[in-house]
Amino acid sequence: MTATPAQVVAAARAQLGVPWMHQARLPGVALDCAGLVICIARQLGLVPQCFDINDYARQADGTLLQVCTQHMLPLDALELGAVLVVAIDRDPQHMGIVADYRHGGWAIVHAASGAHPGRVIETRLMFARGMQQRGIYRLPGVVVH
Repeated sequence: MTATPAQVVAAARAQLGVPWMHQARLPGVALDCAGLVICIARQLGLVPQCFDINDYARQADGTLLQVCTQHMLPLDALELGAVLVVAIDRDPQHMGIVADYRHGGWAIVHAASGAHPGRVIETRLMFARGMQQRGIYRLPGVVVH
């Protein structure tokens, strides 16, 4: 199956406010950052319903980029609907969906454990010491025109 970048963003935004829980895969109930991406890919038919990546630690263990490269197409620049991998400290440990920011530029829809309470949120994308870009990927089956 295929999907457009706008469909990926719409599916991500449909999960706004869903509580964060480590390794959760329950759309509308609980998700973590990887769970958000995986559940969107499942919902849009981009991966089989049984597809999952699990048994990862809450702390970065160095495997996130390797797993992303194995299952998605690496990109050189941000694009709507892309999966963005970021480092919060020094190692890649977090991901979300790139969206269009309503005042121009980019936003990220992501399941944030640090939000109070932890939940799926959308924030303007601003790279700084606290959030550093480590990889950009296109989900399989996403068609960019």
